[in-house]
Amino acid sequence: MGYSGHHQSDNFAYHSASYVQQYLKECYSKIELPDAERKSYDTCYRFMYFIEYGDRYYRHAETADAELKPILLFYGMIQLIKACLITMDPNYPGDTHVLAHGVTSRKRKKRQYAFLQDEVKGQKNGLFEYFSRKMFHVKQVEGEKYKMEDLLSLIPEISPLFKKLNRKVTKYTLTSLTPNSFTVPSSILDSLNMTVERFESYLQQQGIPSSKVITQTRDLITLQVLEVPVRELQERPFLYDKNGIYLPAERSQYNPITEVMAHYLILYNLSMICRYETEWWGDLFHTQESVDLPFILQFLDVTSEKIPKLLYAFLEKRGQQ
Repeated sequence: MGYSGHHQSDNFAYHSASYVQQYLKECYSKIELPDAERKSYDTCYRFMYFIEYGDRYYRHAETADAELKPILLFYGMIQLIKACLITMDPNYPGDTHVLAHGVTSRKRKKRQYAFLQDEVKGQKNGLFEYFSRKMFHVKQVEGEKYKMEDLLSLIPEISPLFKKLNRKVTKYTLTSLTPNSFTVPSSILDSLNMTVERFESYLQQQGIPSSKVITQTRDLITLQVLEVPVRELQERPFLYDKNGIYLPAERSQYNPITEVMAHYLILYNLSMICRYETEWWGDLFHTQESVDLPFILQFLDVTSEKIPKLLYAFLEKRGQQ
């Protein structure tokens, strides 16, 4: 599944009320909701408007100045997430708790502020907590802090920039040998600071079923697994882009945060900065002194293509299960 090309083209079916009604009925029947047919009629147009507005925000973002993109991309993402949630919960939003963004950002430090070191904090209620739990079965710890650099390191397309600008490796490529085995460079042991035995049990703790090391040479470790991960499913701790599947290089990256969650948190922060920190935001683009700018520009480029792809793949999967 590549992330290139225009993301709306495969999704015209969602602009047909009769298709959407049938699709939602299937989603609701699968989760054994009583009265699936009536509920699918009730939610059909709400679902379609979320899709339509989401697509519209993304379309406008394509031609907008980079300075304005975070707002358009953040609101586009929110609309598509709401469409995903309606396939699981026809009463969404059931109460006002789930309407807030569910994240707070720090008050800016005026001097020496660096975006990569900035943090956002998850809240007890709100959209972030709700979609993390409903869509990805990740329960939030209230008050958990997320650093921008750590979140960006979960996006493999940004890995070359980390290497170039920060001399930092963030991922190791997995090469599939058979449906049940792949190789990974042995140097991952150094970056995780582990013996091969510790690495094997660590992967099992991370929820990679029956992963075990079959062979190890100076350059490569061969791992046996129950099955090699499927890119569309976006299972952690694996990282995915259109070129392949990877294991993270640092222990801090082995966490349950899915890539969709990481994009949401980064976009939330950027959309707040460009609205309320106008002076810093203006300087960032005009002086181009900061190492932050390349990361922000690359992220905006990746998220504008990848998030619609991931969320539409999620909707597709809901219809098939």
